[in-house]
Amino acid sequence: MAALMLAVFTVSLGYGVVLPLLPNLIERLLAAAAKPALVSRHTGLLTAVYTLSLFLFAPLWGRLSDRRGPRGVLLIGVLGFGVTMLIFSFLESLAAVYAERFMSGVFAAAVTPVAAAVIGNFVTTEHARARRLSFISMAGISGFLLGPMLGVFVSRVAANFLTRAMPAGSIAIPLAATALLAFLVASGVALAVPSGKGHDRSQAAVGGAVDKIAGLVPKLLILSFIVSAGVGVFEVGLALRGKQELRLAPYQIALMFTECSLVMFVVQALVFSSWVKPETTRWLIPPALFVLTAGLFLVPQASDFTLMLVVIGAVAASAGVLSPLLTYWISAKAGSAQGWELGKQTAAASLGVTVGSAAGGLLFNVAALPGASFVLAALLAAVGFILSLRLPNLLVPRNRAFSASTSKRP
Repeated sequence: MAALMLAVFTVSLGYGVVLPLLPNLIERLLAAAAKPALVSRHTGLLTAVYTLSLFLFAPLWGRLSDRRGPRGVLLIGVLGFGVTMLIFSFLESLAAVYAERFMSGVFAAAVTPVAAAVIGNFVTTEHARARRLSFISMAGISGFLLGPMLGVFVSRVAANFLTRAMPAGSIAIPLAATALLAFLVASGVALAVPSGKGHDRSQAAVGGAVDKIAGLVPKLLILSFIVSAGVGVFEVGLALRGKQELRLAPYQIALMFTECSLVMFVVQALVFSSWVKPETTRWLIPPALFVLTAGLFLVPQASDFTLMLVVIGAVAASAGVLSPLLTYWISAKAGSAQGWELGKQTAAASLGVTVGSAAGGLLFNVAALPGASFVLAALLAAVGFILSLRLPNLLVPRNRAFSASTSKRP
């Protein structure tokens, strides 16, 4: 578990380090051509390129993990991610940054879904599955939590001591530090992660539910796409709105991302605690989607830093509940195809972030449609809320829930 959590943490840290610094990096690379609309367009597209590669390659890495075992796939992912981050620290061309973001996503796609698949293949109870998947999710959130603040802090320190050796606005030092961490984590993966494919315990646990309820997993994948699209719009819009409309300093933008990750971490710790039975978590999906809809709609209405923090908390709490819940239920219904199904879940989520990030960047400076990307994301989340209304009874049918409860009575 430590090796799996560190692998996911490292990938999320690398993503979190880059995101709040992208607008400044793009401004430096574009120089005199750095118009606000062009900066926001490249910010959205660079984020979308990274998540697009996750969409394309996560199912392939997951299928390879099912067939060949997870250790080799995880090693390739962590080492490759470290190499691309190290290369990124030396790039001074916007075209090269696009290529690096794509390759970094290719290797990141081999980490999170495969780490979750290891748990799905080796757990013996549903409670263990829920708890360990929540640990993986919280490790990812921790990386994203520390990444923005760490990136800004290290960049400031580097600017004070290495102004002559590095151009202004360079993010080379935090990227190189992330690469070093990835290389260290790879040694832990090599030593601790099993090379075998595990046992088909999950199929016995769910009783073949994946075959009995046609269309259930696809519906969960659709919801993963919707939630992630909202998050993609939210992340890009947060960085751009903070910089261009609210005129916030980089540390304030990083603080908003940090608050977002911290709220996600706390709500996941509560939902997946020992006080909550795994099967009851399904009832949280519809209300969380409702809160996500309201939060996304209110983001462009927040007129100052304090109001932004309040709205961010609502969006982060709902997204923080939904992402691991959907992962857990897909794993519970995946049977022996853990890598394949969780890879598809990562692909669906990545496609959502790709669409959301691109929309967040392209629609942000459209004067005729203020807040258009947030409104569209809110409408999409409302569709997800409608789709989720019958989901709790599909995940655990009433007759099954009734029989489970009566079997526990003396």
